Amino acid sequence: MPDEQNSYTQVSADYFAKRGLRRYAGVASLWALGVGAVISGHYSGWNLGLLAGGWGGFALAALVIAVMYLGLVFCIAEMGAALPHTGGAYSFARASMGPWGGFITGLCENVEYVLTPAVVVSFLATYLAAVFDTPTAWLPAYWVAGYAVFVGLNVWGVELSFRVTVVVTLAALACLAVFWISALPVAEFKRFALNIGAGPDGTAIELPQGDGPLLPFGITGAFAALPFAVWLFLAIEQLPLAAEESMDPSRDIPRGIIAGLLTLFVSAGLILWLNPSVAPGSFKLGVSGEPLLDGFRATFGDGLAKTLALVACIGLIASFHTILFAKGRQIYSLSRAGYFPRFLSITHPRHKTPYVALLAGSAVALAIMFGLWFGMGAEKGAVAIQGTLLNMAVAGAMLSYLLQAVSFIVLRMRRPRLARPYRSPLGILGAIVTLVIATITLAFQLVDPMFATGVTWVGVWFTLGIIWFALVGQNRLVLAPEEAFAIGASESD
Repeated sequence: MPDEQNSYTQVSADYFAKRGLRRYAGVASLWALGVGAVISGHYSGWNLGLLAGGWGGFALAALVIAVMYLGLVFCIAEMGAALPHTGGAYSFARASMGPWGGFITGLCENVEYVLTPAVVVSFLATYLAAVFDTPTAWLPAYWVAGYAVFVGLNVWGVELSFRVTVVVTLAALACLAVFWISALPVAEFKRFALNIGAGPDGTAIELPQGDGPLLPFGITGAFAALPFAVWLFLAIEQLPLAAEESMDPSRDIPRGIIAGLLTLFVSAGLILWLNPSVAPGSFKLGVSGEPLLDGFRATFGDGLAKTLALVACIGLIASFHTILFAKGRQIYSLSRAGYFPRFLSITHPRHKTPYVALLAGSAVALAIMFGLWFGMGAEKGAVAIQGTLLNMAVAGAMLSYLLQAVSFIVLRMRRPRLARPYRSPLGILGAIVTLVIATITLAFQLVDPMFATGVTWVGVWFTLGIIWFALVGQNRLVLAPEEAFAIGASESD
């Protein structure tokens, strides 16, 4: 086995004492963590796929991506219940594919969880600047303030963190519900949702009277829209990172993540139906940075624009707060086991939260944002933050889904006797479907120049990480819970 080729460093008795977490979360908290992480994607981001595939093409892409996430969530529910460690995807891959498999999978998620909050706080800053008439030059001040406030809440304690998560998630869903109810009486699906056609050169054109084809770009448009549809569900997979803070992870993680995905299915379906069905329609919505706000303007009028913009911040806040939580735990778990520098896993002596990991991950994200902002100029830097960084996060997620599906298949085949408190009803077939769809989605990211740049920079991130692990990390591993589990399981095979 690969473990025999890796030495584990002996640590002092207080090593894990300085890295303790506190159990608090139940099913409701875990549900809110999963839904809250995703919900900003129902406010903005998803709509960019409308011009790629038209309404019908995007809807078909969203359905395919929903199938992928269904298979993925069932896999995660089974593995999370069987391996209830904070490492999440890393620990699944560690148990099935050894240290290198664990590290590569952890690196994939690291890209996602470090960069996604940066993108979300950038969108949040744009909304707040519009509300308070702040000059563009001051947008970075909102970034810093956002990180300071919500990193502080995450550091203050797991109880407060989960309470805030529940409140902002419910508020974000309530905001969406207000839009759905207000849009129903004025929705004109054929006129607005179907107002995209294909021009002579194959590009999207606006049909002023609507009533266009469901698939203006054919099935190719649906494939091109796949990467954008991911934004409707991206980050639901973070929930197992709360395993060691859950009261009963083997029972609650499957319930929480499945309930969360079902909630997102309903929300995604309603937003995809109703948001394009009101003015200005799919064509203009396809380039909007604030599609939900555009929908509110159509139902309530322009007079409430600033108030509505402030309300729309709720969804962004929910995702920002919850993905920060995931980032802290993800860095913490890899550090505790020695894959990342060990000091990153030290927890707060009083609050028992991974404050060093939270601060370090946030500092890296802010450094990248400031580097793009000042290096490229404010306008181009903002585009890079909300474009390239977002694409990097999606690419990292797709790669992690591939590896988690492989982990599930390997565990099912090599360790059939592993205790599984919950078993996926889709079994290996569900994992294969996830694997295939994630591969196709990643392939279409590479075809699209807009996404290809992000994928390239993910490659740079991976190269640096692999060099670190090859030269340093693999020689400094620690018997963290997931490491001990993996070695024990391999010895019993």
